[in-house]
Amino acid sequence: MQTRIDEIGDGFYRLSTFVPEIAAPAGFTFNQFLIMGEEGALLFHTGLRRMFPAVREAVARIMPPERLRWIAFGHYEADECGAMNEWLAIAPRAEVAHGQIGCLVSLNDMADRAPRILADGEVLDIGGRRLRYIDTPHVPHGWDAGVMFEETTGTLLCGDLFTHAGDGRPALTQSDILGPSIAAEDLFGYSCLNPGMGRTIRRLAALAPRTLATMHGSSFAGDGAAALEGLAADYDRRLRAAMP
Repeated sequence: MQTRIDEIGDGFYRLSTFVPEIAAPAGFTFNQFLIMGEEGALLFHTGLRRMFPAVREAVARIMPPERLRWIAFGHYEADECGAMNEWLAIAPRAEVAHGQIGCLVSLNDMADRAPRILADGEVLDIGGRRLRYIDTPHVPHGWDAGVMFEETTGTLLCGDLFTHAGDGRPALTQSDILGPSIAAEDLFGYSCLNPGMGRTIRRLAALAPRTLATMHGSSFAGDGAAALEGLAADYDRRLRAAMP
């Protein structure tokens, strides 16, 4: 596996591994985001455990991997945090940071070092970067789900939201990602439809993000609020169609 590096903002790196066999013929990307702060770097998503060598090599081209300070992700799932303990093993100061549900249900037991529990709305300041943690239970799936909003750049680290197939090129696009993400939902059915879904996504839209950093596919630069409102409306539609 090879992991591409793209700087999608100042000190904001997207690490992307393309797997052509998934969702063939388009293929599928697994993305991590390395955010550089004056007091240490944060890695959002660790990647699958078997992707660790490739992702570690990519990080090493940017900074010494052992200096990683924070590890965060959207929810407890292999592609989000499969290599969590591998990172903890090579970075002695690194801490996992996640919401209360994720820590109490999974991470207190599964992480090799005790995680830092983040309250809903709590800001993790890594020096020149302010990452606000936001609980999004069951959105897009998982009781423990959450996202992070980097306030200084207006970047929403949105995890599985806006998942779409393809090789993730370009790394940062101004083209529509809502249509491709709706198509991916039709293909995979990966979201947990629930009555609060639209409300939760509209809460994120109120942040007016300027960049949407997606875990699968290209990231988006532009009117993030409009894209999130469109996504919320699509899930509202799906929920109505699913109800008797």
